[in-house]
Amino acid sequence: MTAPRRPLPQWARDASLGIFVHWGPYSVPAWAEPMRALGAVPDDEWFAHNAYAEWYANTIRLEGSPAAEHHALTYGDAPYEDFLDAWRAEAYDPADWARLFRAVGADYVVPTTKHHDGVALWDAPGSGDLTTVARGPRRDLIAPLADAVRAEGLRFGVYYSGGLDWSFTDLPPHRSSDDVAALRPTDAAYAAYAHAHVADLVDRYRPDLIWNDIDWPDAAKQPGPHSIESLLAHYRDAVPEGIVNDRWGAKVWDYRTSEYDHDTDHEADAGWEHCRGLGFSFGYNRVEDASLTLSPRELARLYADVVSRGGRLLLNVGPTAAGEIPDVQRRTLEGVAPWMTAVKPHTIGRRVIDSDAVEVTDATWWRAWATPDGLVAVVDGPAASARARDGRAVTTFVLPN
Repeated sequence: MTAPRRPLPQWARDASLGIFVHWGPYSVPAWAEPMRALGAVPDDEWFAHNAYAEWYANTIRLEGSPAAEHHALTYGDAPYEDFLDAWRAEAYDPADWARLFRAVGADYVVPTTKHHDGVALWDAPGSGDLTTVARGPRRDLIAPLADAVRAEGLRFGVYYSGGLDWSFTDLPPHRSSDDVAALRPTDAAYAAYAHAHVADLVDRYRPDLIWNDIDWPDAAKQPGPHSIESLLAHYRDAVPEGIVNDRWGAKVWDYRTSEYDHDTDHEADAGWEHCRGLGFSFGYNRVEDASLTLSPRELARLYADVVSRGGRLLLNVGPTAAGEIPDVQRRTLEGVAPWMTAVKPHTIGRRVIDSDAVEVTDATWWRAWATPDGLVAVVDGPAASARARDGRAVTTFVLPN
């Protein structure tokens, strides 16, 4: 299935920073082995040693995995759904989140609305009691965040796991990438279920962006009332400037994505997006301390690298089960905020340039891009200087300490 490519709307071309939010029942155990980044670990090792806390429901099913051992020692044989009932979100303050995201320079915010565990964070149609309205927090967690984000002048998107739903099927756990492709719901019943979910998200929240994950049920890749084509037609009618990512298992995307060290070959087309957490996990992992979390300096360097190559950075935060941004993550965001506030205006209308367009001296690392007003250089080194070989003005920023 192929859809004609559309040019990205101006807001997406100018955007350079999004905030991802992974929050779910997995935030209650909040545990994963902080192995290394996705893409830097062999596939036959990754799944049993999964660094993603949001994959907890899968990893604890793998006999002998560190997560299974941790679960048995901490929770015995308690089923994963117990974490939904234990989740309270008692400290959730979406206005505080939104203020923090705006302060760090975010252009858009994308929370998870349903992850692979199948738990919906709103009153999703057909989900029964597997929602935060029916159990746990007992309320819609998406609507107040959408309102708070937009009140701060940011755009609002939604994440949805269309490819995996461990609550919908009784399939074996995933032990490899091949399993992810093979052991997923693909039939007409799940296609109708997922279609109803995303259509409801569109109708309720009018998201500026839909971030689908893994794939989409195969039954929906053919024409019909629950097809991807009909779903995206509904979306684009409701939100003409709305955009979708590239994880549908079909060529319907508006932009490509990479994740940590995975799919870096996608970092080429205009408007590509790189996503990662502040640590190795997306969901909150209580094991990740400051040594496993990007510092303000490391975050600034990552951002400058992505921007210089024409991309956007979708940076994840993983709130605690209570709804607080962990101190170790908040320190990085607040620490980089002054630097980001200074740099962000110089990313509007940016264009990629050849490295030889700029001459940089006394820098151990640097990145540069063009804007309508000249060139911008980000350098590592307080004594570094930059000049354009064609005489254009260069605005220089030094990485924060």
